Amino acid sequence: MTVRYVLDGSQVRTLEDFWRVAGASIGCGGYFGRNLDAFADCLRGGFGTPDDGDYLIEWRDHEASRQNRGHPETARQLEQMLGRCHPTHKASMRARLAGARAGRGPTVFDWLVEIIEEELPGGLSLR
Repeated sequence: MTVRYVLDGSQVRTLEDFWRVAGASIGCGGYFGRNLDAFADCLRGGFGTPDDGDYLIEWRDHEASRQNRGHPETARQLEQMLGRCHPTHKASMRARLAGARAGRGPTVFDWLVEIIEEELPGGLSLR
């Protein structure tokens, strides 16, 4: 039987909100990690999701999530990443940050959708 995980996009204004909502719906006991790599690991199975990949993610009110995690939220996240990244990555991170501040490039919402589509092809329903 296919498991369905529901994400309530109306509850998500920031990436930190997404971690909380996704953790409550998908994660092991409400938690799977609070970063993009941990989210991808969770989707591969065994960290809250079935090992056999027999599940779907229904993202309700995804347009609210898309708007809330647009370029301003992306710039905020990239600023945080810039402070933690390896010195050899700082130039490319600054370029990504400049793009986000100018309203260009992929957003946090895009990052999350890409991860879901990579780890669970065909398993995302945006509503």
